[in-house]
Amino acid sequence: MGPIRVLRLHLVCTLSGLPVAFALTGAKADERTTLLGMLAEDPPQLAQRPGQTLIADKNFYGRDFERALAWAGLSLLRPARKGERPRAGAALLRPLRQVIESINQTFKGQLDLERHGGRTPGGVMVRVLQRILALTAAIWHNDRTGQPVLRSLTAYDH
Repeated sequence: MGPIRVLRLHLVCTLSGLPVAFALTGAKADERTTLLGMLAEDPPQLAQRPGQTLIADKNFYGRDFERALAWAGLSLLRPARKGERPRAGAALLRPLRQVIESINQTFKGQLDLERHGGRTPGGVMVRVLQRILALTAAIWHNDRTGQPVLRSLTAYDH
């Protein structure tokens, strides 16, 4: 058996957890470059909804990075890095961070993302995509049928 490769899933989701963009990269891929690449893949998505705010962790930093986001019409809400002045919107981060962690937990807990069973890069990609599509379909269906919790997959677990 060959070396085990660690992959990282990068997600852009709405606050309700609906995935709108994703990328699967090697563990050492630069998150900022990956995000900019994800955004560049679907320009109409940004054009149709101008003025969006991205919520990210403190690894999404840098003057050039923030300039690229601003050029795309996006603002960035993230915690300040060590030695950095407090950033605008810092008070909003704690409750929003809970939302992000809840979305991550949905993938890990309800969709068994970490136990995908893929043995080849292609197999891993297909199984990860399967889970992203399952969550997307569940959120869409729950929204259309007026369910109180959009990310609940309990009704589909049989």
